[in-house]
Amino acid sequence: MISVDEALAKCFALTRPLDAETVPLRHAAGRVLALPLQATRDQPPFPASAMDGYALQGDPAPGDRFTVVGEAGAGHAWTGTLTPGQAIRIFTGAPIPQGATRVVIQEDVTRDGDTITLRDGADAATHIRPAGQDFRAGATVTPRRLRPNDLALLAAMNIAEVPVTRRPVIAIIPTGDELVMPGETPRDDQIIASNSYTLAALVEAEGAQARLLPIARDTEAELFTVLSMAEGADLVVTIGGASVGDHDLVGRVAESMGMERAFYKIAMRPGKPLMAGRLRGIPMLGLPGNPVSSIVCGHLFLLPMVRAMLGLGQHPPATARALLGADVGPTGPRTHYMRARLAPGAGLPLITPFDRQDSALITILTEADALLIRPLGDGPRPAGTEVDFIPL
Repeated sequence: MISVDEALAKCFALTRPLDAETVPLRHAAGRVLALPLQATRDQPPFPASAMDGYALQGDPAPGDRFTVVGEAGAGHAWTGTLTPGQAIRIFTGAPIPQGATRVVIQEDVTRDGDTITLRDGADAATHIRPAGQDFRAGATVTPRRLRPNDLALLAAMNIAEVPVTRRPVIAIIPTGDELVMPGETPRDDQIIASNSYTLAALVEAEGAQARLLPIARDTEAELFTVLSMAEGADLVVTIGGASVGDHDLVGRVAESMGMERAFYKIAMRPGKPLMAGRLRGIPMLGLPGNPVSSIVCGHLFLLPMVRAMLGLGQHPPATARALLGADVGPTGPRTHYMRARLAPGAGLPLITPFDRQDSALITILTEADALLIRPLGDGPRPAGTEVDFIPL
């Protein structure tokens, strides 16, 4: 058995960032920017009024009077040049006219016809947004996952089309004679295939496309057929059948198809029987069949691989710190990822593992909001010990 860190490094070695494609800005949210983009203009592109009021010259004193000679609104510039004693009515976002040095807000003046008079206690701020206050032409947006707010920035930079990393296609193959699809009528000795739905949702939330393939039954011929259906995918994920029992055929059949195995078995729980390799040039990840084992390994290995393929770098799952909310026992020879519940604390949150950690208990997984990380060989720890966890 190898460590979790070693296994993840081998998984990363199987992946590479995918090629870029161009999408309209409207469809770029959630995608990963593949190349740096540069602003084509300043923002704002001209000195602009920050308030509704009057643009004028100098620093007027209370009682000073100005003649209103024009008006400027957003998208409607006043093209003349202001001289001393003149003002124009101006609205937020409008270009500052030539010769103006400040905007007096409308609440600070009285107006009589075309004459304004400055009131006592007027705001001394200029209320002018200088050209390029937000960004200058040539400012760069570097590759990252684009959030909705980023689209406003790209639009302001006058960028209409965005190069993004192609979405990885993840082929997901449940295996085993014991499985039937949801909605079917199982025999007394069968169960419903459940893991693939969570794994598909996880990779799609990360920005990939999931391709759910049919259940591969426990024959070499059928497994060969379904594995062959994964052609064209960027990553093949099998569920179950990766152990060493008489009916665990995934490794045997995949190797007969030319799979180069990277590793098999990890010193972790749940999820010890994990396998990875390359099948006909495509990365392959063989997950355990138990629901919790499969999904925990999805968080630890599958999602980091997807992020690496999207060009987000090779990083383990993000962790955070918390204080144990209860005493815990020793871990033994494998790193233990315990389903746990978080609660607010005085400083760090409190984390308490569930009493039942059986890898077949889906209900416990749905109630968990964290995986408490208990390092390999760690001894008993009392409540209040600071520990690491992976948010779920």
